Amino acid sequence: MITDIKKDAESRMKKAVEALGNNFNKIRTGRAHPSLLDGIMVNYYGTPTPLNQVGNINIEDARTLSVSPWERNLVSEIEKAIMKSDLGLNPSTNNGLIRIPLPMLTEETRKNFIKQARAEAEHGRVSVRNVRRDVLADVKALLKDKKIGEDEDRRAQDDIQKITDKYIAEVDKALAAKEVDLMAV
Repeated sequence: MITDIKKDAESRMKKAVEALGNNFNKIRTGRAHPSLLDGIMVNYYGTPTPLNQVGNINIEDARTLSVSPWERNLVSEIEKAIMKSDLGLNPSTNNGLIRIPLPMLTEETRKNFIKQARAEAEHGRVSVRNVRRDVLADVKALLKDKKIGEDEDRRAQDDIQKITDKYIAEVDKALAAKEVDLMAV
């Protein structure tokens, strides 16, 4: 019973850390990477569709992405979607191929991206702590219903805290790696 609760806590905390990793991928570093465009939705015949489902995203060089739409009439829609995104990118079209040059990051933009990364990391920590709170409530309910004793309750709380500490450390480690990545010139 308690082992199931611990396993549930571990899997939910792991998902919170994975979600943080996905959010970090959306924060732009100085290098071109197709995951930068993951959050962009294109108006595909009236339906918002992810960009990677309406065309191929490729890396031309370290600072340029290219999008080749599967349908020629989507070129203007894809350009609009990229310009509307909060990434600050200006696509250019040449013969149906959309090129997206990534501008150099200034010191100021790097610091803003680090602030954004820290905010995402704090959201990740809060998610992990919310899982801990929910799981501890489940353990308290078992104690209240007299399905477990006080010793088991205390042991379960300690184990859950250790699991929480482990995933908080993973969040901190991911943040440190992202900060190093953002500050690399």
